[in-house]
Amino acid sequence: MEEMDDKVLVQKTLNDPESFRYIIDRYRAKLFRYIGHIGIRDHAQQEDVLQEVFIKVYRNLNGYNDDFPFSSWIYRIAHNEAMNFFRRRKISPLSLESFPFLDFIGEEKTYDEKLLDDEQIKNALNQLDQRYKEVIILKYFEEKSYEEIADILEKPPGTIATLLSRAKQKLKIQLEELLHE
Repeated sequence: MEEMDDKVLVQKTLNDPESFRYIIDRYRAKLFRYIGHIGIRDHAQQEDVLQEVFIKVYRNLNGYNDDFPFSSWIYRIAHNEAMNFFRRRKISPLSLESFPFLDFIGEEKTYDEKLLDDEQIKNALNQLDQRYKEVIILKYFEEKSYEEIADILEKPPGTIATLLSRAKQKLKIQLEELLHE
C-alpha cells in the first residue's frame, strides 16, 4: 500500500472502505504538521481539526476529481478546516514558531544571516500577512508545487508566484531593517 499511487488508493478505498486507514496513515503526519504551521499549536486542537479533516475526506471521497492531485484536494480540506477553526473561535492564526530559517529567501542575500537570531527572524515572519505565511508554508515546508498551492488556496498559479515573490521581498526588507537597528 505504501507504494500505491494516491489515485489507486482512493479507488481502492471507494471499493473497500476499510482501506481508508491507508489514506489516514499516508497523510496523518503531513496534515498534522501543516495544521500546526498554519497556527493551531495546541496538540488536542490539532487532533480535533485533523479528525474533522479525515471525516470530511471520507464523506466526500466520491466527489474527488482524479484529474487533480489527491494531495492538493486533501490539503485544501485541511486548510479549510483550520480556517473554520479560527472563525468558530473568532481568533486569528497564531504566530509561526519554527522555520528552516532563511533557506527560502533566495540566493541574492544582501545581509549576514548570522547577525540575526532565530527570535528576530521569527518576529519578521510573524509580521507577514497570513496570505504570505500560507504560501511560504506550503512552498517551503510542505514542498508543494505552484500548481498544488494554487489548487489548495484556490488561486491561479500566477497569483501564487506573485504572492510568494512578494512574501520573500517583504521578509527580506524586514530582515534588512533589523540589521540596521
